[in-house]
Formats: sequence, structure tokens, C-alpha cells
Amino acid sequence: MRRRLLAIFALLAAGAAAAGWWYGLPSRFGWTQPEEPGLTLYGNVDIRQVQLGFRVSGRIAEMLVDEGDRVEKGELLARLDDQTYVDAVNAAEAQVANQQANLAKLEAGPRQAEIAQARAALAEQTYNLANAEQALERARQLRPSGAISQAAFDQAQAARDMAAARVDAAQEALHLLEEGTRKEDIAAAQASLQGAQANLASAKTSLSDAELRAPAKGVILSRVREPGAIVSTGDAVYVLSLDEPVWVRTYVEEPDLGRIHPGMAVEVVTDTAPDKPYRGKVGFISPVAEFTPKSVETPELRTDLVYRLRVVVEEPDTGLRQGMPVTVRVLESGAEDAAAD
Repeated sequence: MRRRLLAIFALLAAGAAAAGWWYGLPSRFGWTQPEEPGLTLYGNVDIRQVQLGFRVSGRIAEMLVDEGDRVEKGELLARLDDQTYVDAVNAAEAQVANQQANLAKLEAGPRQAEIAQARAALAEQTYNLANAEQALERARQLRPSGAISQAAFDQAQAARDMAAARVDAAQEALHLLEEGTRKEDIAAAQASLQGAQANLASAKTSLSDAELRAPAKGVILSRVREPGAIVSTGDAVYVLSLDEPVWVRTYVEEPDLGRIHPGMAVEVVTDTAPDKPYRGKVGFISPVAEFTPKSVETPELRTDLVYRLRVVVEEPDTGLRQGMPVTVRVLESGAEDAAAD
């Protein structure tokens, strides 16, 4: 029995020695084992979040979605009480109509009836001037005989001069009407109309801003306000998690920095579904070195300097969540071609 056990131990020892000799052959003759292609990195999913709010202030009338709801781009999320903004639009429209009417009046110029009225006024003043000249002539004839006083003569002469001035004024008024509206007055009216139209556009913009719509498709993370709340411009009402873009924040050590470049294809693997990798590309490589953050799960020590990468995930789905740890396999040229085949 003892001899049999010794024989078994001898065989095991000989086998171990032979195995050690066999596996030591590559290093003894300068052979090396082929390394796996590509570079493996570790990081976390980074999904963009947006705090949504109104561009105008007011009282919230409706909140149409809740936490966890999926929304599409342009979908109505909330609405303010917009009566104030409706009134502002009505007032701006009335101002535009007023300026349009004023511009149309200036462009049309004086009416024929106004010109006829000016001509009649000129004729009246011309007749008054003729009467004043006759009265002055009579006073001039009576003055040498002393039939009238010097004061009466002076009064007749002043009346003639005033009548002549009225004729000149009536003549100029008629000329103005016949020439029509000045170009400068029309330009000023056009500018006033443009200002009124700009005020109307601003009022309509404020009215549309009383509705809050989703800027992109995603999932509502937080519902911050409720109907009836008074909000100021920019106050957060919802927090939206965007479906795209989905990035992975990872880090590469300095010795491996030359093995990657922007646009390089990668595979992103999660612990939940390791057999279903996501395709992606290297989108950004930081030019500044930093210490590896503690959130990155790497098997190496965390005291070495690294460079931050941004990996853009193609066709992401709900399997990628904010902050989820993932493994990134950077496919080098040969491996990338093999994966494409």
C-alpha cells in the first residue's frame, strides 16, 4: 500500500515538473502570449438633464405630466394663466391698427375737399384785403382836409397790412395742401408702425411663452411645482432627463493615450446585460491630466494621472441609467475591422 502511494506521488510530481517545463518554453525561447486586441476602460453613464421653466412669470394654471412620464419633443407640459398676456396682445394689435391708419392717411395726402376749403379761405382773405385797401384809400383822401384823425388813418393802414398778411398765410396753406404730405412725415409714420408691430410680436411671444413645451424627448424626473403656484422667470417647474445624447465618462492612463483618438469605435458593456454591448464612438479627449476619480471602478490603483474621455453611445435605450458603471472596450484598427466583418 505504501509503495503504491509513493508511486502515485512520484507520478504527480513528474507531471507537475513536465507542465512547468512546457509552459516555460515561450519565455525561454523569447515567445510571448498574444494579447487581447483593444483597450478596456471603466466609467459611468452620463445622461443630460434639463431644468424646465417658463420664460415669463405668472400663476400656473395646469401641470399636464407627472414624474416618470415619457414626453416627446414639443409636447405641452404646463400652462400659465395667460389672460394678462392676451390683453397685452389685444392692446398691441389696436396700436398697430392706429399706426396703419395714420400711415395710410399720410400716404393718401389731402382730400380734394380740404384743398377746395383752402382755396375758399384764400378767396375770402383776398376779398378782405381789397376792402381794406379801399378803406385805406378813402382815409388817405380825407386826411388832408382833417375829416378824419391821424389815428383813424393809421388804423385803416394797419387793417390793410393785416389783411395782406392773412392773404399770404392762406396762399401758403393752399400750397402745402397741393404739394401733399412730406416724405419725412411718411417715413416717421412708417417707423412708428414698425415699432408698434415689434411690440405686437413681443406680446405674442410672451403669450406663447405662457405654455411650457418639452425641448426634446425624454423622461420627467421631477415635478417641482403644482397648479396655483406663482413662478418667476426661469423658476424650475420640471426636471427632464434627455433620451439623447447619452455619454459615458471614462478615463485613460497616459501610456495608453496614444492608442485612442476621437471617432474611434468602442463597445459599452453593462453588468446587467454583458452579452448585449452598445456601440459608440470616442467623442472627446481632455487635454488636461487629472487624478482618477474615486467613482471609476478600475482594478488598478487610483493615484495615477489619467485623461478624461467622453464616449458617445449610439442608439441608447432605457438599459442605460444615470451614473451606471459600465465597461468600455476600445476597438483598435484590427479588432474594429474584425468586428465589422
